[in-house]
Amino acid sequence: MPGFNDIIGHDTIKEHLKKAIESDHVSHAYILTGETGMGRKSLANAFAMTLLCEKGKSEPCMECHACKQVMSSNHPDLIFVGHEKPGSIGVDDIREQINDTIMIRPYSSYYKIYIVDEAEKMTVQAQNALLKTIEEPPAYAIIMLLTTNQEAFLPTILSRCVQLKLKPLKDSVVKSYLMGSLGIKESRADIYAAFARGNLGRAIHLASSEEFQLLYSELLHMLKHLKEMDIMELLFYIKKMKDENLDIYDCLDFMQLWYRDVLMYKVTQDINLLIFREEFNTMKEMSAASAYDGIERILKAIDKARIRLEANVNMELAMELMLLVMKEN
Repeated sequence: MPGFNDIIGHDTIKEHLKKAIESDHVSHAYILTGETGMGRKSLANAFAMTLLCEKGKSEPCMECHACKQVMSSNHPDLIFVGHEKPGSIGVDDIREQINDTIMIRPYSSYYKIYIVDEAEKMTVQAQNALLKTIEEPPAYAIIMLLTTNQEAFLPTILSRCVQLKLKPLKDSVVKSYLMGSLGIKESRADIYAAFARGNLGRAIHLASSEEFQLLYSELLHMLKHLKEMDIMELLFYIKKMKDENLDIYDCLDFMQLWYRDVLMYKVTQDINLLIFREEFNTMKEMSAASAYDGIERILKAIDKARIRLEANVNMELAMELMLLVMKEN
């Protein structure tokens, strides 16, 4: 379990939390918002471990009894709120795990900390039950709500919490971590970083994902030979990817990055700006054979396919319309 110094990026949030500890102005309630894999849990755990650390500084010592308890998920004053129903956190979950226990003083620390992951799943009744606790908490209590979507919260919850939103990391930061810590070669690190869009956890997952390697090889073959295939062959590829349970939105992201590279090389003629540098020869050929407005139409067609899928248009139809634009341009 990392301390603040071990967490990549999110410097503004780390500084805010550390200053709150140093100045003894820790809030009773926080909302940490960010995509899955961006580091919400790591930040919450680092904050909790620092507050519970026996040394009382703005960075956990990682050596005292309290730190070791947190690292082994065994500290009595750090409570992770769970829920039985996968789709929702009900009022009983909040009452039993927070409201009914929060007035019991901490066992071994000054603070008693509750971490609610997937907090956007709280029902309205659960949020209202939590609101009463947030409005009049005991001095030692801290509640941390971790969410991918803070818009799911009632305005009364939002107004009583310190809201901290995680921002995507720069691709260069993600790439450096992949190369330095995981030993991934630069050309692949570029692809994972671009595809993850600033989400380090997602980039790490992609680097070891067999599903992504399959998606990569299948789509690469299709895009390189797209002009030679008829529409039935292309639709076969799409059906094959569906049968292999590849995420169709990931496929669209991949295509968008590919044609972004085609356009980038056509404009700049600079191989160093490409994400798919290993495919330089193909990029050179495609950029020479494509007009600017043709590439723009393809990129718009990919966006339109995404919109159609989100509107529940038949997947095969949405993809066929997009592939026809690709073939024509």
